[in-house]
Amino acid sequence: MDPTAALKARFSLEGKTALVTGGTKGIGQAVVAELCALGAKVYFCSRSQQDVDAALASFQQQGYAVAGMAADVANKEPREQLVQQVSDAFGGSLHILVNNVGTNIRKPTSEFTDQDYSTVLTTNLESAFKLCQLCRPLLKAAGSSSILFNSSVAGGPLAMFSGTLYAMSKAALNQLTKNLAVEWAPDGIRVNSVAPWYTATPLAMQVLQDKEFEAKVVSATPMGRIAQPSEVASVMAFLAGPGAAFVTGQTLAVDGGYSVKGFYP
Repeated sequence: MDPTAALKARFSLEGKTALVTGGTKGIGQAVVAELCALGAKVYFCSRSQQDVDAALASFQQQGYAVAGMAADVANKEPREQLVQQVSDAFGGSLHILVNNVGTNIRKPTSEFTDQDYSTVLTTNLESAFKLCQLCRPLLKAAGSSSILFNSSVAGGPLAMFSGTLYAMSKAALNQLTKNLAVEWAPDGIRVNSVAPWYTATPLAMQVLQDKEFEAKVVSATPMGRIAQPSEVASVMAFLAGPGAAFVTGQTLAVDGGYSVKGFYP
């Protein structure tokens, strides 16, 4: 193969298939667009049929090969239906699984209710764990595949103002990344996570509307700004592709230097 063509192939997703959860907004939407632009065929989900329809229209207008369905992956039956649809769509194999869905409830620890605990941990952690289990046969069938988790710098090693439930769920994803990377490597499945800092998504903008708080976030970030969803998506696309073929078990911070700053006035 021509050296230039070989180089381009390392950063192409032509012929690859992908499932992205929460693919209609924020980082998830950017991931779908990035994977499609690199040549992948993508199936995505969202809890809202209206959001799915709007996203499908937008992606298809751009010429992307996409399909989607409404499914709340925090619940067992919709998860199973989603994976069956993906299996049918892609002939029983899957190259890329992006566990992107997430939510947060910000409260002091002593004020969290049982329902709060269930909502955050089920959405952020259980959905990802169960989807990995369900998709493993499809990922193994692909021969060379990749799982990605949308984690957070809130998952450690530093503590930050995000709420303990959110931090717990993301820390668990980071450990799950390591365990699955080792256990499933013989099946040709790589597993990595991306840990963003504050990114301009609908969830983050709920707190960044407070300009005083936004200024504190920016001042804690060496690069001096909030990330864009596309900047997280491009890292996920790299980790999903052949250019990262020997990378597994890693959690990569996409945080403008926040996690390495420490006390550096």
